[in-house]
Amino acid sequence: MNATDALILFVRRPERGKVKTRVAATAGDDAALAVYERLLAHTHAVTHGLSCDKYVFYADAIVRDDLWEEGYHKLLQDRTDLGMRLYSAFRQVFGKGYRNVCVIGSDCPGLTQALLEDAFLRLNDNDLVIGPATDGGYYLLGMRGGTQELFDDVAWSTSGVLRQTLDKARTLGLVTDLLPACSDVDTWDDVPEAWRAELASVTSSPGSGSR
Repeated sequence: MNATDALILFVRRPERGKVKTRVAATAGDDAALAVYERLLAHTHAVTHGLSCDKYVFYADAIVRDDLWEEGYHKLLQDRTDLGMRLYSAFRQVFGKGYRNVCVIGSDCPGLTQALLEDAFLRLNDNDLVIGPATDGGYYLLGMRGGTQELFDDVAWSTSGVLRQTLDKARTLGLVTDLLPACSDVDTWDDVPEAWRAELASVTSSPGSGSR
């Protein structure tokens, strides 16, 4: 990794009742918040040691005095659909002069620093690097130069996101490489067993909303 590499992180402010709502449907709002806070901590742990520049894009409002104070630049996502938010973030970061840019969310417990470093390495020989998610989406997208067409007319938050993105990449003539597949946390069943054990006191506590 070098000075021409940058990482974009899409995050939300950890707020009870507003994060991981599909987890909350099973385990309650307190458990959902605890799961998301754990995901944020994991994402921070696997990114803070990277030698590239890092940009945190908040979904709603920029938060002060949180995990992302040291070594991260803070920005706000555009208030449009996911595709345009992704493209806008890429455009802003590429506009600062970077050559290779990757974006990740904060939902992947299988993400590692080694995977991220591998993604940037692969961008030296590819136009596009994708980390497939097992639900049909992706947990990482790496690009050399912003291409808006890659984000147009994609059925976001469906099992067809990866397939549609790969189809668009082929149409655009982009040389693409795939990282190993990983699982995102969307529902309580997606939460790693070890994490569930740690969160047992939260999910069973009075007022947690567990079912």
